[in-house]
Order: sequence, then structure tokens, then C-alpha cells
Amino acid sequence: MPVFIGIDIGTTSTIAVAMSENGEALASASRPSRLSSPQPGFAEADPAQWWANTQVVVREILSALGAGVELAGVCVTGMLPAVVLLDSGRNVLRPSIQQSDARCGAEVEAMKAALDEAAYLGRTGQGLTQQLVAPKLQWLKRHEPDVYGRIAHVFGSYDFINMHLTGRLTVERNWALEAGFVDLADHHIADDLVALSGLSAGVLPALVASHEVIGAVTAEAAKLTGLPEGLPVFGGAADHIASALAAGLTQAGDVLLKFGGAGDIIAIAGKPEPDRRLFLDYHLVPGLYAPNGCMASSGSLLRWLAGLIGGSEGDDVLKQLDQEAAAVPAGADGVRALPYFLGEKTPIHDPLARGTITGLSLGHTRGHVWRAVLEAIACGFRHHLEVLAETGRPATRLIASDGGSRSRIWMQIVADICGQPVHVLSDAFGSSIGAAWVAAAGSGIAAWDDVAASVRIGAVLQPSPEGIASGNRIYADYRDLYASLKPFFARGGQP
Repeated sequence: MPVFIGIDIGTTSTIAVAMSENGEALASASRPSRLSSPQPGFAEADPAQWWANTQVVVREILSALGAGVELAGVCVTGMLPAVVLLDSGRNVLRPSIQQSDARCGAEVEAMKAALDEAAYLGRTGQGLTQQLVAPKLQWLKRHEPDVYGRIAHVFGSYDFINMHLTGRLTVERNWALEAGFVDLADHHIADDLVALSGLSAGVLPALVASHEVIGAVTAEAAKLTGLPEGLPVFGGAADHIASALAAGLTQAGDVLLKFGGAGDIIAIAGKPEPDRRLFLDYHLVPGLYAPNGCMASSGSLLRWLAGLIGGSEGDDVLKQLDQEAAAVPAGADGVRALPYFLGEKTPIHDPLARGTITGLSLGHTRGHVWRAVLEAIACGFRHHLEVLAETGRPATRLIASDGGSRSRIWMQIVADICGQPVHVLSDAFGSSIGAAWVAAAGSGIAAWDDVAASVRIGAVLQPSPEGIASGNRIYADYRDLYASLKPFFARGGQP
């Protein structure tokens, strides 16, 4: 029986899953990853930790599988567009700049002044926002000229792991699309778009499709990971789009809510119809597109908060805080929050926005604070659903995936605030299983249609009339709170 390996280079953890050809998860392993925020709005990570974690988790699942397993392919997924920079010797120049990083606001404004945003949006599918890679590189040119001057290669998190597995430098096409370097007219990297970064197009490796075989596991990588030398390695996949594939999203009206380190909202489209409030990606099923949104901090915010008020970011603390939040009424007795602790990406695109917890009194507990933040992130998901409806893609079915979907109280809060049932996938592997499916489909052993047939829904959380009423009030407060504080955010908290 062929077995496929999916590896997820996530914001808060590295996960590996072994999957059978019919979609059954046979073994899994994970290791935490550290997200660093050395200054307000900064989000960085250590690529060396990703590779070290990959070696450990792959060895663990191979040990769990035992001898005699027929491995048929490996595919890596990860957040995008994380920016990994190498010098001419393929040495990492600095910590990666993560997709949730908000440092380049001034550079984005400079691009807006120099370019026709509507024309850029129509050409690339992306608005002029902090998500783009060009303004991040321009920030480096201004603030870290020594690093900038030594840049020889630019690519993403899963491309970096692929380099270690195969020895080849490639860049997967969704990374390049969300980076703002792909022209939708011909789906190739455009030299003039790359030039907006101040660098030449030669810094980007060869563009590859997710399901394309880009090479094979080298002898050195085999020694480090335990994978067999010669195992096919596929192009890789954006984590949120891999989750959409694993959730079986192929029908209009299906919307995936991905509860990872960031919060992703993904819909389905048959053609590119850019909207500056959203991002645009290729679906992994050829011929489809995936308009989507991303909240900069979701699970990463909760783990930070757990460490702050619970003493640890571990799962046991998260479960305890969930129990305490469940004992608090909807609306957290007047405590409200904004989840913009790393600025915010879609749909407001405000890198200056900041996290807020308000309405506190001495009678409130950490359960109130935890519930308020769970409710705030749920409000962010609802905001995206409203935008999708405005663009002609109303959600008829909400599917929840990834680690945060294991929280029953959080999923009930989401159902109540969004006013729709939430269908929780029976496994929470999401991105890593999606990556394994890419390998299975790319190898020809499975078909893309096989994915939808393998999807298993577990719990379905139904909103209650009282929950919807409370959710509407919480959401109205959420929108009002940001509108009230936006001028304060804009001046950086200065008087």
C-alpha cells in the first residue's frame, strides 16, 4: 500500500503525517516552532529550527509506521509568503520575515504613491498591502543594507525544506503569486514586478507547480531524516490552500475556516476575480482559484496569551483556559478584544492596528479574558464572511480545520457569532494531510476527486437563537471598537 508523507511548516509547530492512498492518517508527529516578535509588528522565525524539526518529526512517523512501508512521495506545505533569504553559498542571511509581519507600512505607502493600485490588482490578483514581498525587501534595503546587499536567493518556508530534501532551489507558484511577482495574464514571474523589490528576477528560483516532481531525497537528506534516498519530492503547497484541499473544498459556497497560527478563510472560484480586501491563490485542483483572507494572529495569539496568563503555552493550559471560558457567559460580561496583535491583514489591511482588551474590572477573571479573545477572533472570521458575501460568494457551508478546531467552546462561539453551523473535520491535520494528497495526486496514484470522498466531518456545532443574538451584539462592538481606536493606532499610540 503506497504511503505519502505530508510535512507542515507552521507558524507555531512543525507537523508530519503519513497518509495511505485512501486518505487515512497512519501516523503523525509534531514539534513546536518559535515565532519571534523583537519589535511591535515584527514576526520572525528561524529556518534552521524548521529543518531540525522536520528531521525529528519525519523520523518519529517512520518509526511509528515500522518496516516494510511503501513510501511513494513527500510534499511540504507552509505559511506564505514567509520570506527566506540566502546568500550565494545558500546560507540563511537572517531570520525569516513571516507573512504576518507588519514592519513595511512605509514601503507599502510608497508603492501606493508610485503605482496604480487598481491596475496592479488586476494584473497580480493582490492589493498593495503588507503581504507583498517587494515592500519587505525594500524595508531590508533601508534598514539592513548589509543583509540586502548579500541576497542571492529569495523563496518561502516550504521551498527552504525542499532545498534541504532535494538539493534544488525552486519556488512554488502560490508563494510567487501572493508575493506579488506573478502576472495573471501568463502565470509567469514578471521581471518588472520583481524589480519593485530593487532586486533582479534572478533572485527567484524556478517556478514550480504544487503537484510537480521537483527532485528526489538526496543521500544526505536520507541520512538526516530517515526517508529513503530517491523518494520523489513534490513542489509544495501553501498551508491554507492545502487545508482547503484536505477539507474537500471544490464547490461554490463551501468556505474553510482554518484555525492555525494565523486564521485563514478560503472560498472557491472558477476564475480570478481580485478584490483588494482579500488575497488570491491558485487552488491545488488545476483550473480553480481560491480567494481568501488571513488574520495575522489567531492560534499564535492564544498561545502567547496562555503563556502570559496561564504560565505555559502547552495544550493542557489551553484546555484549562477553555474550561474557564466556557463558564463565562457570551460577551464575557462586557470584556471586548481586538485580535490585531501583529497588525492586521485582511480585510482591513492595517499594519498599525494593535491588539486591545477593554472593559476589564477587578471582578473579571482570566476566563473572561480568554473568552473575549476567542470571541474577537470569531468576529474576524465573520468580517471575512461578510466580505465574501459582498463579492458574490456567500457561504452556504462552514468547515473548520486545523489545531484550533479541536476546541469545542471556540467552535461554538464561532457558530454563534457567524450565525451558521460549523462543520468540524474529524481530524485536525488539515495542511499536512493536504500536502500528502498533493503527493498522491501528483504521483498519479490518486485523483483530485478522491480527496472529497475521503473527507470526514466530526462534530457539527449549531448556533442557538440566544447565541446568535449575543453574537450580533459582540460583533457590532468589535466593529465599533476598531473604528474608534483606528485614529489612535494611526499615530502609533503617541499623544
